[in-house]
Amino acid sequence: MPSLGAAFRAVVRHRGVQAAAVLWVCGTAVALWLAHGSLPFDRPAVAKLPVAAQVAGPTIALTEVFVLMVVTFLMTRTRDIPDIATRAPGRSVATRETVLLLLWAALGQAGGWLVGPALGYRAFSFHLAGSMFGGDMTTRPAEIWTWALYNFVVFALAPYLFFRSRYSSTELGLCSSDRRSDTVLILVVLAIESAVELVVFDRNVFGLGARQVLVGAPLSFAIFFIGTVLPTMILIYAILLPRYLRLTGSAISTVLLGGLTYAAMHLVEGWSVFDSPRNTALSLLFVMFQYFGPGMIKSVLTLRTGNAWVHALGYHAVAPHVIVDTPLVVKIFGIS
Repeated sequence: MPSLGAAFRAVVRHRGVQAAAVLWVCGTAVALWLAHGSLPFDRPAVAKLPVAAQVAGPTIALTEVFVLMVVTFLMTRTRDIPDIATRAPGRSVATRETVLLLLWAALGQAGGWLVGPALGYRAFSFHLAGSMFGGDMTTRPAEIWTWALYNFVVFALAPYLFFRSRYSSTELGLCSSDRRSDTVLILVVLAIESAVELVVFDRNVFGLGARQVLVGAPLSFAIFFIGTVLPTMILIYAILLPRYLRLTGSAISTVLLGGLTYAAMHLVEGWSVFDSPRNTALSLLFVMFQYFGPGMIKSVLTLRTGNAWVHALGYHAVAPHVIVDTPLVVKIFGIS
């Protein structure tokens, strides 16, 4: 088992990591240059912050992701790490399945961009419009359930049914090989992420009444569990991640690909603006800034445990979506 120092050296020497770091710095510089002192996004939660702070925010958040990676490595250093590459088929089949699933995901996203507006809603993405950052447009309950059902069917149910008929639950990373260790890791990661969000990023949940929390929190959990947690877990971390590892032979490359895929699945967010080349470039840059890091820690949690449920419960369903989005759900459903 490599030490933390050896693992760190392997990471910083990896060409993909070096390229990602250079691109991150360049992207940050480009974002500052394009912003010209203002950003076009519909993000009320951070709109009052200076542009420099909004641009720096994702880098600060990335630091916490790195801390969680270290915590995950230390907590799993004495356990047998499942080789999830062996759960994927041979290279030729894995390549075909990966390409086809990515094409399916792209078509699903394009479909959401068409279905949402056709029904009088905003374009569907992996996040509900108004999630995480708020929004000035009013979201209706019907839009929430339609969004959640669309994402669940397209990105979770259909891929699950197809691959479950060919692979076992263990091969899809949906079973735990060490429930006690997985549970402890989930609770530790959840506690750290929840504390960071409550203390640093978002305190709106503290302004809710007792009934609003008792009704709104479970409702928020259910909505986002169906609409984004399960789709993320099944599509990327249960199916694609083992195939990435099979094809690359590198856990570090797999983590980078997991982060990139997670960001790509949020290509059009509720706050995105595509009415000019400048705004389009800024929207795409900020999607990458916002979701690349979370996608990587989800990959690390899955690789170190072989259990896709760990990231879903420790770093998605509750933190951030219950903590950050319960006030949104309370407002939409008129819970008082």
